Amino acid sequence: MTTRRSSDLSKHSAEVFAEAEDHPVTVTRRDGETLVLMSQREADARAQLLRLAAQLITVTLDDDGPLEVRMAKLFPWMLAFAPEGRAACAQALIDAARASFSTGQPHLAIAELTSWRETATAIAAGLGSEPVEWLEPDEPVERP
Repeated sequence: MTTRRSSDLSKHSAEVFAEAEDHPVTVTRRDGETLVLMSQREADARAQLLRLAAQLITVTLDDDGPLEVRMAKLFPWMLAFAPEGRAACAQALIDAARASFSTGQPHLAIAELTSWRETATAIAAGLGSEPVEWLEPDEPVERP
């Protein structure tokens, strides 16, 4: 996180705003509390991570069955997976959330959650039920 003085914000606002689009910027003030300037995307990601944290805490405190069963109650889209897929999903979401919390990088957990949810949606839509026809490694591929 970059630290800037409030005078930098008034004198070099475009530069400070450009930094805030990449990462949060701490703005120090002589006459008031230090502020943080960040993009709406960053603020939304942090809020989403906090919601996920609250949901995962609720799930882990419940003792009604295995973790994947408890998580499927919270995330019904997990029911599109076979039981072993639910277990893998539950563990992957917990691991990604722990990584996000410990590194301060909300995108890790959000991307994992989105990836699993989209996979479940694709499975529910019947995608992936057709056998995949793999190309041989030496088979030429025509490109436009």
